[in-house]
Amino acid sequence: MSGQYQYAGFWIRFAASIIDTIILMIILTPIGFLFASEADMQNPFAWTTTDWIMQVVSLVFVIFCWVQFAGTPGKRLLKLKVLDEATGNNLSIGQAILRYIGYFIAMIPLFLGLLWVIWDGKKQGWHDKIAKSVVVKELS
Repeated sequence: MSGQYQYAGFWIRFAASIIDTIILMIILTPIGFLFASEADMQNPFAWTTTDWIMQVVSLVFVIFCWVQFAGTPGKRLLKLKVLDEATGNNLSIGQAILRYIGYFIAMIPLFLGLLWVIWDGKKQGWHDKIAKSVVVKELS
């Protein structure tokens, strides 16, 4: 990585994820109301068509942001970028998909894979290691 970046630590990444969660809630809530049915309301713990639609919208939104803008809105607002570890370029679609899947793997053992950012030299979580990506802060 060039001298214009430094690896982004846990707390700034956590703040970005809170911003992203709020943005996704604003986007997904109307979609949920639009597609929700009476059956969806009867068993709030069952996976419904509405849940699947909202998950797909989230997946497409996040992957699109990583590939096109090098980060989700929360990351970009905080001057963070998600980049290919080797080249410093934006992620490929394949890397972005791997990174997204990697989040689930990182969360399984009590979120250890996300907390890994705290101890790792390049501040990579398991999802970053899987996708060969890094999250950096712009120094400008």
